[in-house]
Order: sequence, then C-alpha cells, then structure tokens
Amino acid sequence: MSSSGEKLNSPQYDKSLLKSCGEDVFISSNIEIRRPHLVSVGNHVAIDTGFYLTTAAEIGDYIHIAPYTTIIGGSQALLKMGHFASIAAGSRIICASDEHLGHGLVGPTVPEEYHDIVHTAPVVFENFANIGTNVMVMPGVTLGEGSVVGAGSLVNKDTEPWTIYIGVPARPVKVRPRERMLTFAKELGYFN
Repeated sequence: MSSSGEKLNSPQYDKSLLKSCGEDVFISSNIEIRRPHLVSVGNHVAIDTGFYLTTAAEIGDYIHIAPYTTIIGGSQALLKMGHFASIAAGSRIICASDEHLGHGLVGPTVPEEYHDIVHTAPVVFENFANIGTNVMVMPGVTLGEGSVVGAGSLVNKDTEPWTIYIGVPARPVKVRPRERMLTFAKELGYFN
C-alpha cells in the first residue's frame, strides 16, 4: 500500500521464496534476489523495481528501498536494516569487496586458491538511518541511528547517530532533530 492508502497493483515477487516475510509488503517482480533463503523482511516494506541483492539480509519494519538499488557481497555478507530506515534510488551497498592490490586474481569466477583477499563485513542501518540517491556504502559501515547521508556521497566509515553527512568521503555537516520521529514511532508501537 502506498503512503496515500492506495493499493499497489504492480506484479510482485514471489515472497514465499524468502526466509521470512511480514505483513503489508510490496516487492516488485522486476528484481533479483540471488539467495532468497537468506533474506528476512519485516512488516510495511516496499522494495521497488530494479533491486539487486546477492547477500543475506535482515530488513526491519517500515522500510523503503527505492528503484535500482544494488546490494552486493555474496553468501557470506549481510545487510541489516533496523526499523524506519530507507535507501534512495540508485544507491550501492557493498558488503564484500576484492582487494585489488595484485596479490591474487579477483572476481567470483576465479577458483578460491587463486583469489585475492576478499573483505567481507556487514553493512548495518540502525533505526531511522537513511541514505540519499546514488550513495555508495562500503563494507563494514554502520549507519548510526537517525543518521542521513546526502545524495552522491561515499560512506566508508561509521556515521554518528542523528547526524547528516554529505560528500566524498561523507563528512558530518549538521545534527538532525529526533524527537518528532521518535514520538511517531512510539505511536506506531515501537521503542516503548
């Protein structure tokens, strides 16, 4: 259902393939989830067209993942999203990455004994964390509660709670107010 209350009638992904899926969930049929048995989705979630996921994922409640979002890293990697978090269109979340320093070959098609080092670390969105359009998040980053990252930014370090970040690399520019969001979340039955 959309925020205006209208029912979304687009074709949907077969949610029975997922490890678990909550209520009021819309997942576009025009997506690819490589390992659906490793994906848990909460309640009140919308995942739009062009979504591409190769990792395990734990997605909380009241989540929106906008069109053409890519989350990569393979079967050992994890994306974890708390409640009321969102990812804007065109963003890239990297949960694992080859080291490109010449110590071995790179890529998922190379046999393991010839492979370079692969850095794998979960990416975590704490409650209320949001990223803007075309943001890139690197392995091991935790987006602190309520933090926001502006469009086109590169996040290669953890963010502080309730802080707004912009730039390449992302740097803090402003503190974000929290009371109203926390009040609304409590009215919906969260964080009491």
